Amino acid sequence: MIAEKSETPKPLSFDPGSTVAVLLPLPLAGPYDYLVGPQDHYRVGDIVNVPLGSRRATGVIWGQASGDVDPKKLRSIDGPRETPPLPPALVKLVDWVAAYTLYPQGAVLRMALSVPDALDPPKPTKGYTLASVLPEIRSTKARDKVLAFLKEAPPLPIADIAREAGCGASVVKGLFDMDALIAVNMTATSDWPVPDPDFGGVTLSDDQKRASEILSSLVQQGFKVTLIDGVPGSGKTEVYFEALARALQKNKQILVMLPEIALSAQWLERFEARFGVIPAMWHSELTHAKRRDTWRAVANGDVRVVVGARSALFLPFADLGLIVVDEEHDGSFKQEEGVIYHARDMAVVRARVEDIPLVLVSATPSLETVTNVARGRYEEVSLPARHGGQDLADLSVVDMRKDGPSRGCWLSPLLTEALTKTFNAGDQAMLFLNRRGYAPLTLCRTCGHRLQCPRCTAWLVEHRQHGHLQCHHCGFQTKLPEKCPSCEDTDTMVPCGPGVERLAEEIEILFPDVRTIIAASDMVQGPKQAAELVRLIEEKEIDLVIGTQIVAKGYHFPGLTLVGVVDADLGLTGGEFRAAERTFQLLYQVAGRAGRGDRPGEVILQTYMPDHAVMGALLSGDRDTFNKAESDAREQASMPPFGRLVALIVSGCDERDVDATAANLARIAPRPDGIRVLGPAPAPMALLRGKHRRRLLLSAPRDVQVQGIVKDWVRRASIQKKVRVQIDVDPVSFF
Repeated sequence: MIAEKSETPKPLSFDPGSTVAVLLPLPLAGPYDYLVGPQDHYRVGDIVNVPLGSRRATGVIWGQASGDVDPKKLRSIDGPRETPPLPPALVKLVDWVAAYTLYPQGAVLRMALSVPDALDPPKPTKGYTLASVLPEIRSTKARDKVLAFLKEAPPLPIADIAREAGCGASVVKGLFDMDALIAVNMTATSDWPVPDPDFGGVTLSDDQKRASEILSSLVQQGFKVTLIDGVPGSGKTEVYFEALARALQKNKQILVMLPEIALSAQWLERFEARFGVIPAMWHSELTHAKRRDTWRAVANGDVRVVVGARSALFLPFADLGLIVVDEEHDGSFKQEEGVIYHARDMAVVRARVEDIPLVLVSATPSLETVTNVARGRYEEVSLPARHGGQDLADLSVVDMRKDGPSRGCWLSPLLTEALTKTFNAGDQAMLFLNRRGYAPLTLCRTCGHRLQCPRCTAWLVEHRQHGHLQCHHCGFQTKLPEKCPSCEDTDTMVPCGPGVERLAEEIEILFPDVRTIIAASDMVQGPKQAAELVRLIEEKEIDLVIGTQIVAKGYHFPGLTLVGVVDADLGLTGGEFRAAERTFQLLYQVAGRAGRGDRPGEVILQTYMPDHAVMGALLSGDRDTFNKAESDAREQASMPPFGRLVALIVSGCDERDVDATAANLARIAPRPDGIRVLGPAPAPMALLRGKHRRRLLLSAPRDVQVQGIVKDWVRRASIQKKVRVQIDVDPVSFF
């Protein structure tokens, strides 16, 4: 997917008495027509209040009215909101995303107006200053400090006065009650720190200098997509920081997108060391007040750098000059709920409509990005060696068919021996297993009954540390039953397979003195916990990290010399065409955590498929040959990026209605030359959150514009009431 370049037109203006289209942040078919009031003037992008039925709603001036309604029957716009307008490029992005993903424009606009409170001006705060005539009051040391401080200070809130005067807030309140102080309204001012492009820096290698010079020059060249392709530890972050510095020197705003913003502790430390301040953040863990203030500060241009998750792409930047997508291959950039879109691909679109550069960063670029580089659509800068000259870790494979562990254990003798040597040397180790909890499955050893989620097609995962079974898809929780629900035998429910908690149990038996921590998404929630995890590892208060995929992304732990992958085959099952690529990316990234300091690293992969192409590529370190083989296989099968896919997910509470709708879609499916429609078939997750699910998949040649075909297909379908048809253009997962 790549957007065609086009100029962003100047916003249209509308005078009193004219008719305009107003788009509401609701999942509606399109804008509604309204009348401009006799005293009003508007431009495209202005945010306004409008009547909607019996209530008032917020909308955005979107363009000229459709003309479908007699102007005499139109209702007038109530008036503007006191907030900056949506930038023209963001208006165009909303239209582009809606047309590409086949979701209503209003549903996309809702992502841009995600904080309704931010549309209101900040409420004035109360400040306190000296009264013009001081009453007679008894002098105390604390009171005298406050009075002396306020003689030279502007009005301030009570807490600030107390802090600066070195007294309690009650002293300040008492002076106010005695009329020695008066209250005044204070206008909110921006206190967002400004990153300093000249604050700090690191010594760059020759490769890094060359790459940073290329990236820095992009800031002046308009739209261009450039990939930084570098091995783990090659200093990719430091390189693109130089491009950030150049954009800051030009007073531009910058967006950096990370796949796991809640786990960005080390990135923020690096940013602060380079630019002197912490950037603004945008993610779901922010408080509502912080989201409101950040949204408005971005719109006003007060925030210079935002680091955020995929939703940050829809922030109303006043003067955006650069976008960076770090770990661009990561599947977290695909939004699977609500409007289904890929933030990396839509970042390309935003960069094009803004006419600014976009930098993609990865040690394992996606095949889509690799193909765009090969076709000349994207530029590439390469960092083939680790910074400082460290070698990549030595990698070996354990054939679990021959050298596996004893029954009931999960660590092979070879991996156990390597852990022993690592701990004896005073170094740190990591065990990687992409399974949360204690065990992924619990069954009855008498009758074989498996404990399944009542609302999903998923086994319940035991979380022994929390004392419950949980579904990782809908969140359903229950206690482990004392007897089997099927045969009613007691004490027969046993865990099957390992999760990270079960590995920790085995480690406690093998190495009772080793300090261990589990790093999984249900145990490391939010930036604060992530920062504490990083601190413990960096300061060597932890000897062993047992983690899921959250520990695979960009961390730099100099003391970590051994990485053991407990189940390297886990991602190769399921039959998805991206399975091999994803597994290679994940294992390569995990392996990159070892040996980043001054001591050599070692990586051990436990596998039952040592002859698989993924294992061979990891052993040889020949990523390019692996990508070439994957690319050839995809091209022969007309799979992305050499073909187009669109998934239709039919869901509802009534299974018969879901099946009827899916069958009707199949009957009227488009059949022009080169287009195939597969299904309907039960989705792998055939029951999710209490809703039955069926999938259809449209496959088309790369040059086919599938949106029009799919839109017409769904329009002609007979869709049962309370049945939903979701469209996923360019699906990444097939759950």
